[in-house]
Amino acid sequence: MNSALTAIGLSVPVLAAPMAGGATTPRLVTAAAEAGGLGLLAGGYKRPEALAEQIAEVRAASVPFGVNLFAPNPIPADPAAYRRYALAIQPEAGRYGLDLAEVALTEDDDHWRDKIDLLLADPVPLASFTFGIPDPAVIKALRAAGTLITQTVTSAEEALRAADAGADLLAVQAGAAGGHSGTLTPDRVPAATPITQLLREVAHVTDLPLIAAGGLATADAVEEVLLSGAVAAMVGTVLIRADESGASRTHQDALADPARDRTLVTRAFTGRPARALRNAFTDRYDHLAPAGYPALHHLTSPLRRAAAAAGDAERLHLWAGTGYRHASAEPAVRILARLTANL
Repeated sequence: MNSALTAIGLSVPVLAAPMAGGATTPRLVTAAAEAGGLGLLAGGYKRPEALAEQIAEVRAASVPFGVNLFAPNPIPADPAAYRRYALAIQPEAGRYGLDLAEVALTEDDDHWRDKIDLLLADPVPLASFTFGIPDPAVIKALRAAGTLITQTVTSAEEALRAADAGADLLAVQAGAAGGHSGTLTPDRVPAATPITQLLREVAHVTDLPLIAAGGLATADAVEEVLLSGAVAAMVGTVLIRADESGASRTHQDALADPARDRTLVTRAFTGRPARALRNAFTDRYDHLAPAGYPALHHLTSPLRRAAAAAGDAERLHLWAGTGYRHASAEPAVRILARLTANL
């Protein structure tokens, strides 16, 4: 395992992915550390104050951890396309008494500067970035504060850009990953390159240590990426049903539903490519959804919250990687121990 990772406290080469929207909790991050690995708090969609509270909670457990932020890389929504999509999906929202015409077209940066200021004022062992690459000055400042920098990439070209910006490690994410793709070009769906091939392609252009991510849900899969040159594996979907997960019961139950037989990459929920279980919403609206992040995320958020509360899996973003069948309802420590059984 990479010396930088062992230096911050890892004894096994597995990281618990930052799953924004509630699935990743301080308890899940702490459990990952107790298993010998490292968990990353998901800073995406949180106000800086809420993220600060979660950092304090994990820090109180005296365990290694990291924080992930969404670096700004917006896809501006076309106002006319946005309005057409809002009108198209209004019948779904109407089931819950919601009027999507009241949701203003919102283009924001997820409190980017305030969250960077937080990490500079209260440095964490590791910071990772997804969606975009921070300005080199931001990376330099965080490194000077003692923070290890990890950048999510989905291609060799992106890896070169991240290396030039000053990243210490690269989280190499294959298309099999659940939830949003970390692609830097979200106007198009990344190629479905197998993780082992993607690791080879990235290793050909940079010597930075690589963390493999995307569809890893078994001990054999973890062993394979480590043998392919990764210094660690990052897992997410396999932890969604863990005891410490904050994912909605609707989402957790959907992962265990034998009738849910495949995943797909869709823009239907957020305007940005993301892998989810197929459901009625993706069937009806995937082909209609325009590109537009974060505008579409804000548009569908009220509907998704209502669906989760009502147990309505057909109108919920059921983020899931291709290894979702291996997600199990048990303590995270047990799940992570199973994933490292071959090591």
